[in-house]
Amino acid sequence: MAYYTVGTIVNTHGIKGEVRVVAITDFPESRFAVGSTLYAFQKGQSKPVKLTIASERPHKNFYLLSFEGKPSINDVEIYKQSTLKVTDDQLKGDQLQPGEYYYHQIIGLDVVTEEGDQLGTIKEILSPGANDVWVVDRPGKDDLLLPKIDQVIKNVDLDQHQVTVELMEGLE
Repeated sequence: MAYYTVGTIVNTHGIKGEVRVVAITDFPESRFAVGSTLYAFQKGQSKPVKLTIASERPHKNFYLLSFEGKPSINDVEIYKQSTLKVTDDQLKGDQLQPGEYYYHQIIGLDVVTEEGDQLGTIKEILSPGANDVWVVDRPGKDDLLLPKIDQVIKNVDLDQHQVTVELMEGLE
C-alpha cells in the first residue's frame, strides 16, 4: 500500500488529547475532517498507527486534532514528531484542477527542453515560497532548479513520463 504525507504532528496542545499539526496538503478540509483516517509514522517504528479523527479546528498556522480513543495528553504524547499520511485510495476523491499534480506524480519524470535535449530527472520538489521549485538530477552536473512557472514549465505529460521546459536565461 502506498502512503502520502499530509502533515506532521509538531506538538501536543493542552491536556485533552489534542495535537498541533502542520498541514502539508492542499485539501486540509477533507484530510482532517472528523471521521477521517490518518496513519501516523513514528521514527523508529516499522508499522504505522491508524488514527481516526475525533475533532479538528484551525488554530493560528496549525490544525488542532484529537483522535478517537485518545482523550488525554498522555495518549498522544508519543505521536509528537510523527508524519501523518493517507493511502492512495484516499486520494481518489480529490478534485485536481487542470495543470495540478500530486508531488508523487511529478517526482521521477524525465525533463526535456522544447528542442528535445534530455536534461535529467526530477528528484525533489521544494516549496520555498511563492511557487514550487522542481529539482532536476543531471548526470555529471549540478542539480538544475526549475521554478514551477508557466514561462519555464511548458508541458507535463504523465503518459509520456516527461516534462517539457524552456530554460530561461540564468537557469542553467
